[in-house]
Amino acid sequence: MIARRTLLASFFAAPLLPAEPERRWLTVPTAELEIDGLPWFGRNGGEFFRLPVSLQDKFRPPVWNLAMSPSGARVRFRTDSTALAVRLEWPSAPSMNNMHAFGQTGVDLYTDGAYRSTAIADKDAKPGKVYEHVYFSERPRSWREVTLYLALYKPVKVLGVGVDREARLEKARSFAVARPVVFYGTSITQGGCASRPGMSYQAILGRLLNIDFVNLGFSGNGKGEPEMAEAVSQIDASCYVLDFAQNNGTVASLREVYGPFLDRLRKAHPDTPILAITPIFSTRETSAGSGNEGMREHIRQVVSQRIGAGDRNLQLVEGTDLLGPSRSDGLVDGTHPNDLGFQWMAEGLAPRLRGMLR
Repeated sequence: MIARRTLLASFFAAPLLPAEPERRWLTVPTAELEIDGLPWFGRNGGEFFRLPVSLQDKFRPPVWNLAMSPSGARVRFRTDSTALAVRLEWPSAPSMNNMHAFGQTGVDLYTDGAYRSTAIADKDAKPGKVYEHVYFSERPRSWREVTLYLALYKPVKVLGVGVDREARLEKARSFAVARPVVFYGTSITQGGCASRPGMSYQAILGRLLNIDFVNLGFSGNGKGEPEMAEAVSQIDASCYVLDFAQNNGTVASLREVYGPFLDRLRKAHPDTPILAITPIFSTRETSAGSGNEGMREHIRQVVSQRIGAGDRNLQLVEGTDLLGPSRSDGLVDGTHPNDLGFQWMAEGLAPRLRGMLR
């Protein structure tokens, strides 16, 4: 009798669960998966780095370290799979003060343009530890447009994408413009402090306008140095968006690089549209020695002089029109936008970019 009761108790305490369906794992890269936002992906041997490995020695170490975080990179495809999973590896755990794990390490799933789920690293992340995240399972078999937005502030390896055994895959839908919009700038450009990768302002713009984009934002290191001007100019873009200033520290240091940066782009791409953004509002501007307004004025002067000299494909956007003093709720730490701030920035830039891209 005791044995029978024990057996019954065990049965009810641990009910049998249906077996997890077997999946087909697609390695990355593969022809079935499109990788966007990484111009040097092929040359980098399949690594999700934002700058070319062949030129690593030309970049300052902090820039290269940040380039290993694949902000702006996306994996895109269409599938009728009833399940979707991903295998990921991060080198270390999230550790930033002003961004939580979803913002630093997250890999977002969007289907048909709508957010669904996020895979993240935990406190035990380290090289060799593989995370398997199931985005969904047992869904009706129907075609979905899938986009995986990769991590903003942490290197990540995408080891595999899992679909059901009978799933069909097709190429992702085409973008409205063949070439990407290339963004160069600071931590704000990189995605600080979005709550997750799909909420950077470039990602929001990408969905609003159906455009491809490249994110070359480098936290604390968007200084506009010559080697970065050279790297940006290597990319065949539909438009270049320059969102750098504050990382220079002083107006004097910005003067040394801003004009030459534009000169290098124009030499390589005489007719490609360029959009210059002045610094957005920061609550720290009231502190002594803030140089944001001086930087805004210098950018205005450089841009207006070039337009006056005949550059008809250069335009200016005031950052404070995107996120100004009346919109301080769009900031996390007084300087970096939160999701609301990035939404405002994207909505402000969308009509201007739409016109420039025709």
